[in-house]
Amino acid sequence: MIPNNLQSIAELVIRRAKRQGYVLPSDIREELTQAGLSDGLWKDVAALARPSLTYRRGRYYFTAPVSARVREEQTQQRGIQKAIRQIIRSHRAEDDRVERRGQDRIDFIQPVKVVTDDDREFTLLSRDLSTSGIRLVGTRRFLGQKLHVLIPRDDDPTPWNFRVQILWTCAIGDDLVENGGRFIEVSDGE
Repeated sequence: MIPNNLQSIAELVIRRAKRQGYVLPSDIREELTQAGLSDGLWKDVAALARPSLTYRRGRYYFTAPVSARVREEQTQQRGIQKAIRQIIRSHRAEDDRVERRGQDRIDFIQPVKVVTDDDREFTLLSRDLSTSGIRLVGTRRFLGQKLHVLIPRDDDPTPWNFRVQILWTCAIGDDLVENGGRFIEVSDGE
């Protein structure tokens, strides 16, 4: 059967793309020639087949029809990715800012043990570290207290034992607090 209109040729091209995975412009021209039509109409056929074909790098790839729900999810995912990229760019820009503190600080994220003056022990997460102080994240406020902060050593089972005075606290979430302190002294033993 020889198709006599462009829409039927577009349907043939779509079926061929589905079978092969893609079609080339020469494949579209071949279908037109077999139908006895001018191969110069290939762009018109490609335009008619466009809802089912996606053009990339010189090829027309078959694209299965997508439901409205899937399209909505894809749109949401693109929105999420765009927002996260903006957050990452913003964070990187903040990392490049000039440090206002007197001492440079580094990200130092690891669990540390904290001992209060009344010998209560807590495990917190260290956040930042500088030669003058440390930031600790946990579920308790230690504002004004002097703590022993025990930081594990890589090469020794005895941890570093720093005496730290907590100068500020800040809520960062439900039952989650940052405590900022300055180093007062260091001792060799627990």
